[in-house]
Order: sequence, then structure tokens, then C-alpha cells
Amino acid sequence: MATLLSFGLGALLSVSLAPMHILLSLPVAAGGIGMIALWARTALQGAVIGWLIGLGYFSFGLSWIVEPFQIDAERYAWMAPFALVFLAAGLALFWGLAFGLAARWSRGGPRLLLLIAFWSLAEFGRAYLLTGFPWAGFGQFWIETPAAQLLPLVGAQGLSLLTLVVLLPLALVRRRPLLAIAPLLLVALGGYALSPLPALEMTDTRVRLVQPNAPQAEKWLAERRWDFVRRAIELSETPASPDQSSPEQPAPDLIIWPETTVPQLLNNAEDTLSAIRSRIGPVPLLLGIQRREEERYYNSAILLDAAGGVSQTYDKTHLGPVGEYVPFGDLMARFGIYGFAAQSGAGYSAGSGPGLMDLGIGLAMPLICYEAVFAQDVNAVPVRPDMLVQITNDAWFGTRSGPYQHLVQARLRAAEQGLPMLRAANTGITAMIDPYGRMRESIPRGQAGAVDAALPKPLPATLYSRTGDWPVFLLTLILALLGAKLAQRPVLRS
Repeated sequence: MATLLSFGLGALLSVSLAPMHILLSLPVAAGGIGMIALWARTALQGAVIGWLIGLGYFSFGLSWIVEPFQIDAERYAWMAPFALVFLAAGLALFWGLAFGLAARWSRGGPRLLLLIAFWSLAEFGRAYLLTGFPWAGFGQFWIETPAAQLLPLVGAQGLSLLTLVVLLPLALVRRRPLLAIAPLLLVALGGYALSPLPALEMTDTRVRLVQPNAPQAEKWLAERRWDFVRRAIELSETPASPDQSSPEQPAPDLIIWPETTVPQLLNNAEDTLSAIRSRIGPVPLLLGIQRREEERYYNSAILLDAAGGVSQTYDKTHLGPVGEYVPFGDLMARFGIYGFAAQSGAGYSAGSGPGLMDLGIGLAMPLICYEAVFAQDVNAVPVRPDMLVQITNDAWFGTRSGPYQHLVQARLRAAEQGLPMLRAANTGITAMIDPYGRMRESIPRGQAGAVDAALPKPLPATLYSRTGDWPVFLLTLILALLGAKLAQRPVLRS
């Protein structure tokens, strides 16, 4: 019974993620999780409960992970269930450790305090260790709520901690109702006190975001791949929407195409790039393409100048395991296991690190695909840019929850930094995201199209952009010490 309840509560917690965003599930799930955590008699029981909760949460919250394996089903479909189970089970280990430690050292209210601290530390571990995978973090629940206004102060990890601080005490509602309800009252007062966001200043710059909508199963087929390039060209050279059809409509100041829009290596693409330039005119064009340097392959973003030459290049730095490289790739290749997007046994090589590109309309930090998931990477550039730019091929993430969850994380990065995010996605969702994390212009998933969007001005540097996750991490350590102090001595042993 406890096994099913733990797994079910984790699954219930996951429905607060995009695209469902059913936040009413949170108090039920979190209160239930707190209660069942208090039932644990030993550290081992606590660890098993935490692991099962995590298994339920990640199995449902990351269910989209099976979809990339269906693109080339004949080769990869057999791996899909193993990928989901192993990923969910592996990530759940972080939660199991947190619950086990809390059960080992305390009971009652102090146990919940320790659980808040250890669970938050587990989420830090998930975000930073082993290349990191902060997908489905609790801060992502709140992107459509006033709580998102806290992102410039504490970041997504801070919102995750606040989620636990507010909701886990609901487990005590029967024994200590005032202690359980007090955090909810504070949140209600805080929400009432949050002032409306100031009006956003806009620039005179207009950016055309192009979404060619190339299904991944067709994107690289010899008989289809150039159709999508032609579609991107047509979307770039014609008015982006019916109300922009006037001959007086000015050309955009920048055009952005998604990740790997051009289906050939940059090394061999001189004629292709010249043809693209001849069609779309002298407007700067940022696009995704692969390139080779000696025996290494890179997933890159390039900026085309007025003559069709490459004026700037950025190579993706934070690569996706399995998708873009396989650890011990040459060995794995002997068993027929390759990265989905790999050009050779070990896949892509990583670029030299986070960098900046001068796009002519301002200084931009380029992000390719899931690089926008990592707040610490976006915080890593020494010079504050004027904007963030994400080019991505979300066709890999399927049609259900993956693309929507990826978009939420891009919005988090914009709000944390107080910077606009220019997002071009192959199959969607393409969007101009303002410095508050709101979508101003967008193209729905699964549609080909283009949109000319006004570029918002960046906000002043945020507190989070200066400090990163350190304040929240230190606060979490303080909570752990306070919980240990209240527990006084070990009372439960495994």
C-alpha cells in the first residue's frame, strides 16, 4: 500500500508541470508526501519512500523521453522503455537519499524541516552533478503565476525551495494547524503585496523568427531535406503575417532560423549559403548548422554577413548525453549504440564555453537546444549581454509535454536574467520572450510560419544574475543545520 501511495503521490505532483499546470494538485501531493515521509521508521524506509515518489514523478513528468526513440523506430524503439525507467530511477536516487537522511536524523516537525533542506540539496545535485539535468524542477510550476516575479531575485532553485517550505508543512495540518497554515497565509499576503510589473520599454528593432516545421523523421531525408530549407527561405523573404503585407513594411533587422536548419556541413555549404543570401537580401541571418574541424564535429550557430560569408560562429558547449554524444562512444559503437544526432562514434565535440555574439542589434548570448535549461551556464558569461538567443530543434522532444516543458525553462532563464529571449524552434514553440518571462509573440507547435517581433529592452541586471544560486544554496545549508539542531540527537536508526 505504501509503495503504491508513494509512487502515486509522485505522479500526482508531476501534473503541475507543463503543459497541464494543474497547480491544485500541489497541496494534495505535497501534504501527502509529507505525511508518508513522517511514517518512515528507519532511514531505509525513508529512502525507499523518497525513491518511489521520485520514480512516480519522473516517470510521468519525463514521459516525453520515449519519443526520440520512435523517430528511427527500427533501430532505437527497443531502447525507449529502458531509457525512461533508467532515467527516472536514476534521478529518483537523489530524492531517496534526501528522504533517507531526513528519516535517519529526526522525526515530527524537525524531520520535515530536514526534508525541506535535504530535498532542496538533492535538486541542486540533480542540476549540477554529472553534467546536470534540472528538467522538471519545482520552480517550473510557477511560470504562469505571480510567483514568477521572484525569479530575478532567487532563480528557479529559490522557487523550488519556497515550494517545499510552503507546502510540506501541510502534513502537520491535523496536529498543528497553525504551523501548517502559516506558510500558505504568508504566500497569500506576498501575492497580494506583489506590485504590478512596470511597463516594458521596447526598442525599434524587429526580429523575424522562422519556424520551418520539419518533422525529425523527414528532416534529413535526401528527397525532403531541401524542401524545408526552401520553406525557411520563403518565410524569410515574405511578410511574416497578413497585417504586415504592406509594401512599406520595413525589412527586419535580423532573421533567426532554428538549430541545424541547413542539412549539410558548414565545410561544404558555401554555395548553399550564397544562394540563401541572394534570396533573402542583406539582412543578417543567424542559423544553425553542423561543422567539422579536423576529426571533430560541432553543433553550431553562425551569423551570415551581407555577402553570405560567415562572420561569427558559436559551437554548442553543453552537449546532451545519448542525444549528441555517448560516453565511451567508440566502445559503445561496437555494440551498435550511437548518439541520435552523432556524426561519428563519440558524437559531437563540445565548444570552448559560453560566449557572446554581436548580432548587429546588440550583444547576444547564443544557446543551442537544451543549453537554455542550465541557469548556471547562462550566468557564466563575464559580460552581461543585451539578449539571449535560443535556436533549437524541438522535433526531438515529440509532440506531448517535451516541447512545452522546454519552453518553460527558456522563459525561466529570461526572467532570471531580466533579458529578452529570442527563440527559434524548428517545430515550435517559436517565441519572443520578454525580460519578465512572458511570451509576446509566438508560433504554435507544429505549424510552419514566421513572426516579426519587436525586441524589448533589457532590464537592469538582476540580483540573481549577480549571485547565481549561491544565496539559496547557503540558505538551504542553514535550514539543514537548524533542522539538525531541533532534532537534537538521532532517534531513528536503520
